Amino acid sequence: MSRFMERFFTLRDEKRYDEIINAIPYAKHMGMAFAETEEGDLLFSLPFHERNVGNTTLPALHGGLIGGYLEITAQIHLMWNRESLETPKIVDFSLDYLRSGKPQTLFARCEITKQGKRVAHVLIEAWQDDPSRPVAVARAHFLLTTAS
Repeated sequence: MSRFMERFFTLRDEKRYDEIINAIPYAKHMGMAFAETEEGDLLFSLPFHERNVGNTTLPALHGGLIGGYLEITAQIHLMWNRESLETPKIVDFSLDYLRSGKPQTLFARCEITKQGKRVAHVLIEAWQDDPSRPVAVARAHFLLTTAS
C-alpha cells in the first residue's frame, strides 16, 4: 500500500476532511471542501473565488475548473468508499456542461454505479442553488488495485 493511501485511510477514519483536501495539491489550490451528511453521504463544495472565473462578462466559473473539480470529487469519493492498495487511476472522464456556473459555491455528489475488482464507474453531479438544476454532470471510469 502506498504511503499516500495509508495516510488517506488514517485521515478518513478520523474524519479529518480538511487534511485530506490539503494532501491533494489540485484540490487544495481550488479551495475544495467536503464532509459527510447526516445520512453518511459525501457532499463536496467549491466555494467561490474570483480566480475561478473563466468568463468575466457573465461572470461564469471556468469550465476547466468545473471539470477538474468533478474529476477530483469522483476520485476522493471512490477512495473514501473502498479499501485499495493504491490510488484509483482515471481511465476515462466524460463531462456535460448543462448551464453556466454562477459566481457562487458549487456543490457536488457522487454515486458509484459499478465497482468490480479492476474497474469502477462513478457518476458525478454538480449544482449551485438547486440540486434538481445541475450545472454539470460527469461519468468517470477508474482502474482499481484490489486490497489483499
